Amino acid sequence: MRTGQTHLFVPGPTNIPERVRQAMNVPMQDMRAPDFGELTLDLFDGLKRVLRTRTGRVFMFPGSGTGAWEAAITNTLDPGDRVLMARHGQFSTLWAQMAERLGLEVEVVDAPWGAGVPVKEFARRLGADREGRIKAVFVTHNETATGVTSDVAAVRRALDECFHDALLFVDGVSSIGSIDFRMDDWGVDLAVTGSQKGLMLPAGLGILGVSEKAMEASKTATMRRAYFEFADMVKMNAGGYFPYTPPTQLLHGLRAALDLIFEEGLDAVIARHRRLAEGVRRGVQAMGLDLVAEHPSLYSDTVSAIRVPPEIDAREVIGAAYTRYNTSFGSGLARLDGKVFRIGHLGDLNEGMCLTALSVAEMALAEAGMQVDFGRGPAAAMAWFAGAAEAPALRVAAE
Repeated sequence: MRTGQTHLFVPGPTNIPERVRQAMNVPMQDMRAPDFGELTLDLFDGLKRVLRTRTGRVFMFPGSGTGAWEAAITNTLDPGDRVLMARHGQFSTLWAQMAERLGLEVEVVDAPWGAGVPVKEFARRLGADREGRIKAVFVTHNETATGVTSDVAAVRRALDECFHDALLFVDGVSSIGSIDFRMDDWGVDLAVTGSQKGLMLPAGLGILGVSEKAMEASKTATMRRAYFEFADMVKMNAGGYFPYTPPTQLLHGLRAALDLIFEEGLDAVIARHRRLAEGVRRGVQAMGLDLVAEHPSLYSDTVSAIRVPPEIDAREVIGAAYTRYNTSFGSGLARLDGKVFRIGHLGDLNEGMCLTALSVAEMALAEAGMQVDFGRGPAAAMAWFAGAAEAPALRVAAE
């Protein structure tokens, strides 16, 4: 029998704040009513604040981040265009597969799963592209499968230093709203995210930030599209409407979620994610485990991908956490299946929740056969959260 609260520590969907959940509990309404724009128009402005863009445009497509990926590609590129991408995790791999299936010529740089975007190799290839054949560069800002955050600003610098005119696409599905993201400052042309991550909503909205340069490209791009047509969205969004039925309840929830973010302050939200993530990382280290990310400079503040010892099956850890302790951890994806479990630490999250994740992780690891010295992980995180990482009493408790 399951009792008490079920704990959700996957990197999406994330926990929904009660205020957001209640905001979505509204009757159905007329999405063509003359006052519908009173709900929606301010949402576009709020999302621009989250993306940190003043000059860009925001679209909200009923769908997921994957739908926003497709919208970004089909509205701005032509069949056969060459694009530069890196594969260094499951989601960057899926993005490359989508580009190929949509008829693009994908120039792929393969990197280890645990590395970030290979900026120097991107710069070399961009510098060698004298004829400007590369039309777009794709960057996975936060690779959810490996817990790695890449340097988008460095890719923009590489483009600028090579005087290259390629569009810059960024997958920010598990970063935007939780990790520092600056669309205008970093010269991002297309920024993709989804409602179910840092925005603390159910899945159902694919959100896309589009620069003025990308909007111009959309006027001449010849790739086929229908549902994802920018021009249709521009025409209808002007009055706060959509070309098709919008998920109105999600829009009410988005209003409440944006209010929560701005009440806390976007910078404070990002700082909170960094503080909580560091506590989780210190807890993992105290357990004697390693992260998939190759270097601390790459550590993600929204998800930690944790390697288990070779003799332990991570699937058993995840299974024990779910069946014995009502807790969901993220699984290892593709080549990391059975080798990794993931703790998602983003969205509506606090210190106590992170300590719960670490405590359950210790018990689940023990269930799976690992020798665990109970309490080391949570104690290390507690020391960090309490602001007394070197306090003697806490240091003794962790020994």
